[in-house]
Amino acid sequence: MPATDRHAATSQQNSATGTLRIVIHGANGRMGQRIAACVPADGACHAVRCIDREDEHGLRAGDADAVIDFSSDEGAARASAIAAELGCALLVGTTGLSQASLEAIARAAERVPAMVAPNTSLGVAVTRRLVAEAARLLPGFDVDIVETHHARKLDAPSGTARSLAEAVATGSGKAMNPARIHAIRAGDVIGEHAVTWSGAGERVTVAHSATSRDLFALGALRMARWLARQRPGMHTADQWFADFVR
Repeated sequence: MPATDRHAATSQQNSATGTLRIVIHGANGRMGQRIAACVPADGACHAVRCIDREDEHGLRAGDADAVIDFSSDEGAARASAIAAELGCALLVGTTGLSQASLEAIARAAERVPAMVAPNTSLGVAVTRRLVAEAARLLPGFDVDIVETHHARKLDAPSGTARSLAEAVATGSGKAMNPARIHAIRAGDVIGEHAVTWSGAGERVTVAHSATSRDLFALGALRMARWLARQRPGMHTADQWFADFVR
């Protein structure tokens, strides 16, 4: 059966049972562990496999509805191959992806629905909307983004900060100066982002602060459920959010 037909059959099965069957890739990492812990709280998901690094998944095409990856650059490419093999959706939450991994995800998207989501928080999706609108309404203001994460985070600026810069560009019609995106790596901060517009005599700030990784885990499950119902191809968090608020 062609991959697109396999995915259609899997989506129909997912709709019929109401339970999303997921493979957690990067299961030993901080986010992988939180996703596994949040599956029971979600109530509409079932983790058919939790794998890490070189673990064999032991599944066949049609055994899963989505692969959720929070691993590494190399791991994201491997997760892409697994999703294409199983004929199921691919949600990549890993940040700092290389061009090679992005190309691997794009190849998978030729057969299955795929999404790269630097941040799976509902609050960040709302923040992006607010940032784009503020950028439209405050022309001529100086714009700065400050993001803070724990000391072990490798990529800087964060994927979320980059997505907020894209929102600024969408609203203002011009790209942000990369020098005005500031990254702080310290302590055990989960994630804080603030976009500030500075004008004559006033400043406006739109900010988001994460206090638990569970919000990203539950958001990933929510996004994966939506993604599993889509057609093969690349999809975006903005598309998911537009359906969410419809």
